[in-house]
Amino acid sequence: FPARGGVWLLAVAVMSHSLGASLRRNASRPSPGGAGNGKSSNAAATLMLDDALHKMFSKTGDRTKQLKREGLIPLGMHSAFGDFPAEHAPHAWADCKKPPKQMLRSSSAPGLGTYHAAFVGLGGAARGNPPSPPRAGATNQRPVPQSMFRTYYDRGDLPIGVFHGGSGGGKVSWKVEIDKVDYHHYLPIFFDGAREQEDPYRFLAVQGCYEMMEKGGDKILPVVPQLIMPMKIALNTRNQTIMCTMMKILQTLVLSADGVGEALVPYYRQLLPVFNIFKHHNKNLGDTMDYSQRKRQNLGELIAETLEVLETYGGEDAFINIK
Repeated sequence: FPARGGVWLLAVAVMSHSLGASLRRNASRPSPGGAGNGKSSNAAATLMLDDALHKMFSKTGDRTKQLKREGLIPLGMHSAFGDFPAEHAPHAWADCKKPPKQMLRSSSAPGLGTYHAAFVGLGGAARGNPPSPPRAGATNQRPVPQSMFRTYYDRGDLPIGVFHGGSGGGKVSWKVEIDKVDYHHYLPIFFDGAREQEDPYRFLAVQGCYEMMEKGGDKILPVVPQLIMPMKIALNTRNQTIMCTMMKILQTLVLSADGVGEALVPYYRQLLPVFNIFKHHNKNLGDTMDYSQRKRQNLGELIAETLEVLETYGGEDAFINIK
């Protein structure tokens, strides 16, 4: 490499190594269970590390800004102190698309009178091959709705904060002991915030989910019905990062307490249809190696792993309901 290029690569390597080391010091190695073995998951720290590396190597810059311009994630506030006055920022978020209020109708849908009409010209002569139907867009990313976690955190109603001590931060500071937290009220809020794509909302929500499931014990099973809707909303966004995050949380939820796997069986019809769409989304690497497999971000493999956990701990009715 040239002298400047070598120095630049060395600087990037040192920055990524130091950032990864600081995040790993604050969280242990991820595991499929996470909560059942006494170790906290570092899924939230891994998401922060991926964003930092993406900003270093991507030509498009910050990924969250691009998603905001496309209208796929909530815009949020203009700054940490709130929105700017309208007279001082009249064009704030002017270049961002507004998310559609409802799904647009496909041009191949019945009743539009185009695709099902006879493809003929004047005098009944054929005009060539008819156009193929458009893509259904089943795997396209959907707009991510704003979560309750963001609203509650902005108002200061959550007993949680970010501990910025040390070199890398990345720790959750609880204002009360986790054992004294009302799980019926707070655990669904943290699950709802796991679909956030901005920090500190995402970090606090994801890490808070793991820590609450680690210390929850018997308090988790009665709250399972309230967790279905946040998980369903996150999976239906079709965002692969959100889906991977939620599936890891789902695996930890099943292993966190006895009886949770059986309690989830009646709700398979709400959670598993999205799995059926993405179950074949594997990386075609050929003879190469996937060096990021430790992050468990291969969607197809993670779906198969999640289904195995659900079948193993779901009781005798789990297999037939999965099928």
